[in-house]
Order: sequence, then C-alpha cells, then structure tokens
Amino acid sequence: MNKKIVLITSLIVVGVVFTDYILHRRGHPSHAAHQTAKYRCPMHPSYVSDRPGDCPICGMKLVAIEPVDSEDRSEAVVAGQASTIISAQKRRLIGMKTEAVARRRLQFTVRASGSVAYDPELYNAIAEHHSAMVARDQVKDSPWPDVHERAEALVRAAALRLRQLGLSESQIDAYTGQETVPTNLLLAGSDGFVWVYAQIYEYEIAQVRPGLQAEITTPAYPGRIFRGTVKAVDANLSAETRSLRVRIEVPNPRGLLKLEMFVNAAIKADLGTRLALPEAALLDSGERKLTFVELREGRIEPREIRVGSLADGYYEILSGVREGERVVTTANFLIDSESRLKAALSGKR
Repeated sequence: MNKKIVLITSLIVVGVVFTDYILHRRGHPSHAAHQTAKYRCPMHPSYVSDRPGDCPICGMKLVAIEPVDSEDRSEAVVAGQASTIISAQKRRLIGMKTEAVARRRLQFTVRASGSVAYDPELYNAIAEHHSAMVARDQVKDSPWPDVHERAEALVRAAALRLRQLGLSESQIDAYTGQETVPTNLLLAGSDGFVWVYAQIYEYEIAQVRPGLQAEITTPAYPGRIFRGTVKAVDANLSAETRSLRVRIEVPNPRGLLKLEMFVNAAIKADLGTRLALPEAALLDSGERKLTFVELREGRIEPREIRVGSLADGYYEILSGVREGERVVTTANFLIDSESRLKAALSGKR
C-alpha cells in the first residue's frame, strides 16, 4: 500500500515539474508575462523601462507594452516592422480608419505654364519643307535620276529639321498638303488657331500624349477658358529645366490670344480603370513605400508596395495589396511606431 502511495506521489511530482518546464519554454502568459513585462512612454516610444512609473523626459505615466507572441513573429513580411493588434478602444482613441482597395477610374490634370507661340525658326523650317515639296513636284517628270535623288534629299532634310524642332509626323504630313505656309507662328489673326507651348516636367512625360484635351487660361481674360488639343510632344528634353515642350493647338476667336502671351495649361489625362490605393494609406520613407493592411481579429500587418501614378487622391497599385483588402488611412504614423517597436522587442531587423 505504501509503495502505491509513493509511486502515485512521484508521478504527480514529475507531472508538475514537466508541466512547469513546458509552460516556461512556450512562454505561458502566467509565467512569461511577469518576466518580460515592459513599459514605455506614450510621447517618447524609444524610452522603455522594466517597471511602471513616470517618463524621465516628459513626466507622463508609462504604459505597459503588449507582449510579443510567436504569431507576431511569423507574420511580419517587412524588415524592421511587425504586425500588431489594435483593439477597438485604441482604434477610437487614435481615430483609426480603413478603406477597401478597389478598382477606380483614375483621372488627373497635368498643370503647366506656357506661352502663345511666336516661333520664326519653326516658320522658316516649315517654309523650307514646303519649298522642297514644290521643287520635288516640279521635277517629277525629269529624265535624270540624280535630279530626283537631290529633290528627295532636300525633302528628307527639311522633314528631319521639322522633327528636330518638335513636330510630329502627323503635323508634318498635314503641312505637306497645304498650298501656303501657315502664318500663325508669326502673326495672330482674328480667327483660326494659335499654338501654345507648355512645359511639362520629366515625371509627367508618360501621362501626356497627342490627342488629349487642354484648358488654357490667362490673366489677361480672368474667368475665360480656351479649349485646345495636344498636337505634339517634343522628342528632346531640356537639360537645364528637365522639362519637355508640349504643343497645343487652340482656337483663337476674335484674335484674343496674342503671340508671346503668358498662359496656364491644364491637360486632362485619363489612366483608365486601375486598382487604386488611397493616398492617405501610403507611407513613403524614400527607400520604400508601406501600407498597413487590416486582417482578422484586429491584427494590422505592414506591407511593402509598389505604386504608379497619383490621380484624384489615389495611387495606381502595381503590387503589394489585393482588391478588397482594407488598408489604414488615418493614424498611420502611430501604427508605424507601434510596428517598429514590436519588431525591435522581438529581435527583428
């Protein structure tokens, strides 16, 4: 009988010791939380203490840091960041809001300064091309092959000069069929069209193309809008200003637009329907772009993303998030600080 009691007692002791060992290794809350409890200042997150009290920098009461669990360690997908849990009470306190990533039609306006073109150089180049075309037509019946070759060479040289000055192939073809050289580069008539030269920056080149509509305004006529069409975009970038010249053809009723008049151009661009991220959801550090995605049970996960153009308050999404996922649009910096702190405490780099 005594042997049975001794045997049962021994088994109980071994079980208790083994259970305590397992709880210790797995970080059971009842054991590990007491050992790893830390406190930080809400105003100075970099200050961390092993005991509660007041911040030595600002005097605010320290708050407990939520323990980092193994689930947090496994879900981090961005170096130096960790996923975190934001309770409903904390969400209300920091004013956190989210928005679903969805497909939207992205439209935006490229704004540029410019002037009504007065361009004698281009006028002379067009006149030379016109003369070369006339000369080629006059010798079309010549029996001498070298005469035809010289005439064709003059036409090609004149066309190349026009392309160097920024005319598109369609514009050169349009002037080919005209009987007279247009004078709107030298004189502004009471009707017809004028050209507006607008300067766009290097990062806007991909969005501006021939055929887009443009609205032209000038301080000379407050409140009046002249509507035109982009006809060509120069091929060569200005090395000094890192800008590119856009040529816009604008109707000129009653000759209101004068040559060399300063104007403002608003070019309407349309990206079509794209997967869009709210502008407020993007954190750009210069080295990488982040957003925070809301998962189940209040968990917030950092994501590194790639974005395209910005239009109407939304970025075109290239990679990093999927349609339907909810991203944080307010309190991003507070959540970013929490994410960095949890990553540091868990040993992530």
